[in-house]
Amino acid sequence: MRSLGRSRRRTGLSVLGVGLGCAIALFATAFMRGGQTMRVQAVSQSGYGHLRIAPAGWEQSRRDELRLQDSAAALEAARGLEGVAVVAPHVRVQGLLAFGTRVAGVQLLGVDPAAEPQLNRLVRTIDEGRYLQADDEGAVVVGKALVERLDVELGDDLLLTLTRADGEMEYAMLRIVGIASTGSRTIDETICHATLADVEKLTGLQGVAEVSVAFADPQQVDALSAELAQQVKGDEVLTWREVLPAMSGDAAADRAFSSFFIVVVAAVVILGVTSAQLTAMLERRREFAVLMALGLGERKLVGLVLFEAVFMGALGALLGLLLALPLVWYTATAGIDFSAAMGDDMTVMGVFFDPIIYADMGLWMLPYAFGLGLCATLLAALYPAWSATRLNPAAALSQRDA
Repeated sequence: MRSLGRSRRRTGLSVLGVGLGCAIALFATAFMRGGQTMRVQAVSQSGYGHLRIAPAGWEQSRRDELRLQDSAAALEAARGLEGVAVVAPHVRVQGLLAFGTRVAGVQLLGVDPAAEPQLNRLVRTIDEGRYLQADDEGAVVVGKALVERLDVELGDDLLLTLTRADGEMEYAMLRIVGIASTGSRTIDETICHATLADVEKLTGLQGVAEVSVAFADPQQVDALSAELAQQVKGDEVLTWREVLPAMSGDAAADRAFSSFFIVVVAAVVILGVTSAQLTAMLERRREFAVLMALGLGERKLVGLVLFEAVFMGALGALLGLLLALPLVWYTATAGIDFSAAMGDDMTVMGVFFDPIIYADMGLWMLPYAFGLGLCATLLAALYPAWSATRLNPAAALSQRDA
């Protein structure tokens, strides 16, 4: 410990380097974790949920006409899971909406009017009218962009044209009871909701095409996915990563970039501390030579150098926490607004994202900082410690005295 105090400037610079490295890594990790959490939340609240029960083979074919083998059993199994927040059944069908001479292609989504608003935040943005009710017949809720495209208004009747399961054409009049406005034109063009009963009648297909499940704690997804799969034999249980593989790929790329950035920061810290430790070792050759001449073994000498590294690492980690906490706290409470970069359309692959990203601040920062600081300084001290054991006491003492 006295040796660290002899060269306070070098020790201080080493601790500062470790502290800055830890602070940068902490902020980058907190921001990445916050972004990942918000990504999962955005996917779930855009109507996908955290899990989906889908018909066998749906993941490969993505065919809307597929139906679950036992819709009632699937819904019961999903609702019985621990920690489940909402279970929402869906059916989908492609069709055309027409008003006068204006036509728009849509994907009509059949929903449970009681469950959908709990899962899908997009339908909570009703600008005019109301959302669907259980006893609605021939009613539809559409997005504002679709309304503008067809030049219609609340209460107008739209002509829906679709192909039934038997190949016959089906026509129906749907009255607009609600207009949703999310602020994203891309999303608003896709919102077209009717009741499950109406869509079943129009398509001639009975049953549910998919069941979306959202949990209070998204960390449970993988464990509960396996549990649910055991209860719905004949159908498949998919996580949001399997439902949206491109989105999952983006998330993996973000994690890889963040990890690479942290490795680069750690490497810079290690190189800086290694340089300082080597300089200190050269200046302390006589001290080490005397200790070795007095019988200090190589292991104890290595232990001495590593102990000093641990002390500097702990101080650096503490400094890193002190430097990072204010910034992480600010970004965890106020967030960083990316609306200028995202523009008016805040959607990616049909998922509506909030423009403000909040960092993840928690107790995980404590072991993370100390783990990073200690690992960096210990790795940095390995070569200087090994070099110290290679000293020739007689040569080192004679050089000092010369």
